[in-house]
Amino acid sequence: MNALALDFPTVSYAEFLSNFKASLGSLFQRENIDQLSLSRGLPPNVWKEIFNLKPLSVAIPTEYGGRGVKVKECLGLLSAASYESLPLSLTFGINIALFLEPLAKYGNNIIKGDIFKHFLDFGAMGGLMITEPDFGSDALNMKTQNELKDNSYHIKGTKHWQGLTGLANYWLITSRNINAEGNLGRDVDFFIADTHKPEQNIEVKEYYDNAGLYMIPYGLNKIDIKVPEQNKLIPESTGLKMMLDVLHRSRFQFPGMGMGFLKRMMDEATKHCKERIVGASNLFSLDQVQYQLAKLQSFFTLSSAMCAKSTSVSGIDKDVSGSGVHANSMKAFVTDMMQEAAQILVQLSGAKGYRLSHIGGRGIMDSRPFQIFEGSNEMLYTQISEGILKDMKKKKTDNLGEYLLINEITKDAAKLYSKELNVTIDGPLSQRKMIDLGKIISRIVTVNDLIDLNNAGFNQDLSDNSIEIVRQEVVTLLASMNHHKNINAVCDISEKSDWMSFF
Repeated sequence: MNALALDFPTVSYAEFLSNFKASLGSLFQRENIDQLSLSRGLPPNVWKEIFNLKPLSVAIPTEYGGRGVKVKECLGLLSAASYESLPLSLTFGINIALFLEPLAKYGNNIIKGDIFKHFLDFGAMGGLMITEPDFGSDALNMKTQNELKDNSYHIKGTKHWQGLTGLANYWLITSRNINAEGNLGRDVDFFIADTHKPEQNIEVKEYYDNAGLYMIPYGLNKIDIKVPEQNKLIPESTGLKMMLDVLHRSRFQFPGMGMGFLKRMMDEATKHCKERIVGASNLFSLDQVQYQLAKLQSFFTLSSAMCAKSTSVSGIDKDVSGSGVHANSMKAFVTDMMQEAAQILVQLSGAKGYRLSHIGGRGIMDSRPFQIFEGSNEMLYTQISEGILKDMKKKKTDNLGEYLLINEITKDAAKLYSKELNVTIDGPLSQRKMIDLGKIISRIVTVNDLIDLNNAGFNQDLSDNSIEIVRQEVVTLLASMNHHKNINAVCDISEKSDWMSFF
């Protein structure tokens, strides 16, 4: 065994997680998490205390002194963190899914030991650079280039909106190889940059004034670095497939970040409604409030199902490059639930919820970018629909319900909604209909995961309520699809559009 592993306390995960929760709660109470959340970044002493708990050990292999990169442990840590602070959970999520797991799976063994040691012993952090100012989600057209010269790769380009900009010690950087004619290759290469070394340091050109997630710095990064050959990740086949594997695995872990946040929104709303007296009774007794709380409980339940499924399908020993429908369903649906949960809590809390120092008011801004980054939800819902419609065509069926009954990730849930899903899709759909269809499919996929969790013994009442709440949403989305009109924006609204001229 690696000597590092002997230095790391061999405690059970239950004990490790319990200590992490207690220590984090005590730290944020002492340092005042509400005040910390109103400032950019975290003070060094707070970071030091957090990393003394060795949270990122869950994403480091045992042979390098970590806890073994087990999905259950990673999701549990993300959930525990997001109950206290969504930005902190995202910080861990970036490190785990977008740096440590790719390093563990695809990194060169020559460099792994030193990097993992820095994470365990010195509180190092790492992130991923894909997005470029001119291309956004169009990652395949990235212009950052790499060229091999004298046993080193020279990497040049511009990246932006990387979480932990200027803070991370290591970066995983995507680029395309440039040939002798100056043309960029179609495949994507991944390189590790170690900012401790001058020739690998990345210049921050600008820090962005992100509207939420104050704890995490974002910005514009200029890359002009040289890294040794061993810093290149080693794909199992192509770099594009490796990128899909990395991104899909990251999306499978979004429910971990969502889980604790959704539970916090539910707990805060329930406590407030039981304590808040209106007239002769409390808010909790009102019918509309009961429905809102039931929705929050369903969000908690559905995210629990996602976490359970993710645990069994998204380990680094699995190839998830082809699991786009399932991964995109989890990411898009759980982030929609996070935003709605924050909105519900603020509405139930009244005026005091509309403050950045309130967990709900802050939660609206902190959860909103989750619907945008790592693939905007509209794009992901469209991709879900494209994948399903392509397979329906391959299976020679145009009935949505019939198809979902034979798809492995929807077949059990489709039985529950057979009446609602008896829909024929007999032609191309507009983009807005594709988005609605993607939303429907993501809900069915998640209920399918819930059925598996329920069969394992999960709370039946919570499951039953969630199934009915999803049914209501599916019916609404189907109605939206059926009644879409070809409504487009008016090109010029200046003519006859000033109401004051009519009176």
